[in-house]
Amino acid sequence: MKLSILDQSPLFIGETVADALHASKDLAILADELGYTRYWITEHHDLDHVACPAPEVLLSYLGAHTKRIRIGAGAILLPHYKPYKVAEIFNTLATLFPGRIDLGIGRAPGGSAEATTALSGRFLEEVRRMPEKVEELLRFMRNGFPSDHMYHTLAAAPVPTERPETWLLGTGKKSAQLAATNGMSYAFGYFMSDKDGGELFHTYKSEFKGDNPYTLLAVSVICSDTRERAEELAHWVHVLQDFQIRGATKLPTLEEAKKIKVEHKSSSKLIAGTAEDVQLQLEKLKTTFNPDELMITTMLPNKGERLRSFQLIGEALLSE
Repeated sequence: MKLSILDQSPLFIGETVADALHASKDLAILADELGYTRYWITEHHDLDHVACPAPEVLLSYLGAHTKRIRIGAGAILLPHYKPYKVAEIFNTLATLFPGRIDLGIGRAPGGSAEATTALSGRFLEEVRRMPEKVEELLRFMRNGFPSDHMYHTLAAAPVPTERPETWLLGTGKKSAQLAATNGMSYAFGYFMSDKDGGELFHTYKSEFKGDNPYTLLAVSVICSDTRERAEELAHWVHVLQDFQIRGATKLPTLEEAKKIKVEHKSSSKLIAGTAEDVQLQLEKLKTTFNPDELMITTMLPNKGERLRSFQLIGEALLSE
């Protein structure tokens, strides 16, 4: 089973943003050693509980501290940016770390209305232009403009010996179709979508233009040494998500979470348990949706238990 990591660079209680970014580095090193396939960083803006607004910068840091694992953005929020600049950035990363760079593209705002306005000013208009922007980006990445196009002689330099893998990330039918139309790999955010992943994968594969459709299922997972501790941590996640729905931006403590009852769990898709429990549930998802790869995201209140969660999963599923 191919396993990868989606890191939201959580800002742990009592720690600084610098601590959170260094914690991402430590997790990337562990993932590299355990044999995870790829390690992606999310993009968020002006949120108190996550630390990375610029995955392209953090990726350079992670690449310098790892040896084998693929690293990438999950995702660069393309409505905020010009395709040419994105292509230049990721070609530079691919030049520095040959054969290891993934460029994942998304369309979400990634932050508040104020942050969105500060970044692009015309977010909704740019979202409507998403198909056009994806096509332009891919032409820069693949050096594929027609001879009569104004960008025909323009290179997104440096041009690496091995180009980044291009992905589209999404949670619904439009993203599946856009990935298929452009011959891109498709990552479905199962943990944050109420859509039927099986139907979306079918849409993607049936409409794919190219030779090698590739799918990834992103899942929220908590693994601990005991089932009881995993359930405590899962309850903390449910409380956190309830807080966020009500507009809170900071992480609750474990002690605060224990005192709060969550009536409607917004994260019913969360997998939590021991390594054996998690393995059974991931294998069930693999059988149900038949993705080419599973990607795990884990939000916990402290660095130690987050590292331990990925370590337990890696040792159980990647040592076979």
